[in-house]
Amino acid sequence: MRGSASAVRIEIVRAMAPHVGALGDPRTDLWQENLAMTATPGATQPAYPEHPGRTDGVCNEFTVFTKIKPGEADALREDLAALADAADDERVHAAVRQIGTLHDARHVIFDNDTRFMFASVFDGSWDTYIDDFAKTVVGARFDQVFSHSEGFPGVSDPGVKDWFLAHQEPAGVFVSAYPDLTVQQIFKDQRVDKAFQEVLDTAEFRAALDNPANAELVATPAFQKLLGEAAA
Repeated sequence: MRGSASAVRIEIVRAMAPHVGALGDPRTDLWQENLAMTATPGATQPAYPEHPGRTDGVCNEFTVFTKIKPGEADALREDLAALADAADDERVHAAVRQIGTLHDARHVIFDNDTRFMFASVFDGSWDTYIDDFAKTVVGARFDQVFSHSEGFPGVSDPGVKDWFLAHQEPAGVFVSAYPDLTVQQIFKDQRVDKAFQEVLDTAEFRAALDNPANAELVATPAFQKLLGEAAA
């Protein structure tokens, strides 16, 4: 029976191999896996390796408070409304996936239309996070939104990091619900789940589960846990 179970394991691994192969290389290093946008060859070392925001696991928080230019609150509000345009949603989400380190972001006008807050959660280094925005369509949106803040030099300006540092305020408390998961690991988990669900849907896999010869393997706690997670 033990030999039969081993043979079934081999067959299941073979059945899953094409899906696993599509997932890319196995995880190596957490920080390397974060870097969806690769560093530029010959690039200088990060100017701010110790970012000012708080960290929980691999997740970092970034919160910036600015003063809105007098009379531009409505224009800022209009630009924020344009950011929420569903017609542009696919392009923006594609850019966010290209950046590959951004968990979430929010823009808030407050204090009687005089101040503006941008807050986000990201993986990896502070420098890379700022640099990556300038490389995608998100950078143009950053420029448009922050152009209503006093003193903003532009996201591609050499002085933009100093400007962000001057306006960034670390959170008093920062807690992540999943401190051990980078954005890339979350994407990978989604791909693994999708691939496994596809395997579960095949007639061959269902027949293997029902085959009495595979009963020992199916009854193992690990296999039952896998099936339970898949059914949840």
